[in-house]
Amino acid sequence: MLRYLCFLAIILGVRSALAPFIKPCKTGDRQCIIRSAQAALPIVAPGIPELNVPSMDPLRLDLVKGDTGSLKLTFKNTDVKGMKGCSVDNAKQDLVKGKASVTIRCTVTLTGDYELGGQLALLPVQGQGKYTIDIRDIIIKAYTDQETVTGADGKPHWHIKDWRHTYQVKTSTVFHFDNLFGGNKALGEPIQQFLNSNWRDVMNEVAPPIVYAIVEGVVKGVEALYKAVPAEELYIP
Repeated sequence: MLRYLCFLAIILGVRSALAPFIKPCKTGDRQCIIRSAQAALPIVAPGIPELNVPSMDPLRLDLVKGDTGSLKLTFKNTDVKGMKGCSVDNAKQDLVKGKASVTIRCTVTLTGDYELGGQLALLPVQGQGKYTIDIRDIIIKAYTDQETVTGADGKPHWHIKDWRHTYQVKTSTVFHFDNLFGGNKALGEPIQQFLNSNWRDVMNEVAPPIVYAIVEGVVKGVEALYKAVPAEELYIP
């Protein structure tokens, strides 16, 4: 795979030897950065073992916990699929200030095991079992603080020191929780219908720890790429 990408890089005249799927840009060229990030996304998202970049599609979340006070939730063995189909709506980088940001729009599906207890959207809810959440058009904005460090190869590499994010779901979210109230359909089905009819309110309570875990996984993937590829191969001075 990596040898093929390097061969392709020679044909296209791309500078990077280790990451030929990334077209280097000048830091102030926002449109170039957006196009480069969009082109690299479907290649990076499945993971690149040769560069020790982990898979982000599917992205495995072993454990996600949340506690709003009125609701306790636990998600285990979650697989997030769809990240490689995200669109890059915006991207910026300022090497002098050590700042970067990216805005992506995604449609993803989460599957795994859940446990809920408490009140969700003001209604009592309880259950554990399998779950599926389909999120359509979630816009995630991530902001990173970066620095340049010396890598194991003796060359300068970018390093993400800190990050933060915001998100907003534009179109819809569909929830499916198996075995609500121990499989009691008389109790579970009305709750299920209510959750999907009021998905925005439900997402406000359920989504924060999940979205945080997803962004954290993506940041780890990007950090692994930065660790593997010298900065000089990722931008044009």
